[in-house]
Amino acid sequence: MTAAYELTATPRLATKAMLKHDRVREVQLLLLPERVVLLNTSSAAILGLCDGSRTVRQLVEKLEHDFEATDLANDVISFLNDASGRGWVVVT
Repeated sequence: MTAAYELTATPRLATKAMLKHDRVREVQLLLLPERVVLLNTSSAAILGLCDGSRTVRQLVEKLEHDFEATDLANDVISFLNDASGRGWVVVT
C-alpha cells in the first residue's frame, strides 16, 4: 500500500486463509495451508473485519469504537502491511 491511498484500500482475507475460534482454548486462530497462527485479541479483531466490504479507514473507526481507543490508524496499517506480506490478507 502506498501512503496516498492506505486508508481507502479494501483488505480481505486471502482465499487460503480462514479464521476459526478454538472453543477449548478460547483463542482465535488463523488457519492457512499447513500452518495455524494463534492470534492475539487485536490481530483477531482486525482480521475479523477484513471481509472486502470495508476500507482501512472504516476498520480503524470500528476498532477505535470497539476498543475505546484513538489513533489506531498507524498500528492497523502496519499490521495489514505485515499480514499482506505474509499472505494472510489481500489489499486492493
